Amino acid sequence: MMPEPQLHTAQVNDAELAYFEWGQHQPNQPSLFFVHATGFHGRVWDQVIEAFPEHHVISMEQRGHGRSSSLAVAHWATFGEDQVGLIRHLGLAGLIGIGHSMGAHGLVDCAAASGAFSRLLLLDPTIAEPSAYADAPAPDLSGELHPASKRRSRFASPEAMVEQLSGKASFPLFNPQTLRDYCHYGLTATNEGDFELLCKPEVEAHVYMTSRTNGAIYQAVRQLDIPVMILRAKLPAPGAAQDFSSSPTWPGLVNEFPKATEVHLAQTSHFIPMQEPELVIQHLQREVSAWQPQAL
Repeated sequence: MMPEPQLHTAQVNDAELAYFEWGQHQPNQPSLFFVHATGFHGRVWDQVIEAFPEHHVISMEQRGHGRSSSLAVAHWATFGEDQVGLIRHLGLAGLIGIGHSMGAHGLVDCAAASGAFSRLLLLDPTIAEPSAYADAPAPDLSGELHPASKRRSRFASPEAMVEQLSGKASFPLFNPQTLRDYCHYGLTATNEGDFELLCKPEVEAHVYMTSRTNGAIYQAVRQLDIPVMILRAKLPAPGAAQDFSSSPTWPGLVNEFPKATEVHLAQTSHFIPMQEPELVIQHLQREVSAWQPQAL
């Protein structure tokens, strides 16, 4: 079993960002940098991280999530900017980046701006086709929020949260230990004796509502001259409303990167690392095996 990580914080831009750290950087081994999706936190990766006990690992918690500052986001470029700030605070280079959904989207911006990554593993990175950004209206954050703002936010205990979610929405697809990690590490005790989500529902709602703000992501995509592996979830059914059962990632994205390859997981939901942690481990092992130290 992996030892418990150290929890650190760093002042980045206008936020205090939390991150978990396992081990120490080793010059001849890549450090692994994990970035979670909307509504999650840094410990949701534990099932994957446990497969790499010899490696230095950083798993950050993005603003509005986990133990980081509870700040809403008006533009998705902010996520990449925060990641750049944390990378520079840590002074690391030659990283392998692993990101899911919005976290992977930000990781593309971060890698292009920082030059600190040797390889990326992007799990359904929520990058839509270019026209989706050009045609998107500015998000109206003054009116009624996204339905995510109405999700249940308080539970009697982490175990009660596991029980409550086990039969709902996409949660039955989750690896059982990953679901427990999500619940156990995603709550904080209240003064009333129960537990509350660390990621406030209204903050989560703002992330969804601003998902088409970062059309400039394609500038980062096209300049990112490092190996990129994309795992893309199943296609949505024709005419079906977009939900977490399928992929929000444009199938043509792989062709926009200079050095990308893709695996299409035709039977897997958007929650790839929660549903298939062993598959993520296998792909990350290949990325680690292919890693080489950056030339000085």
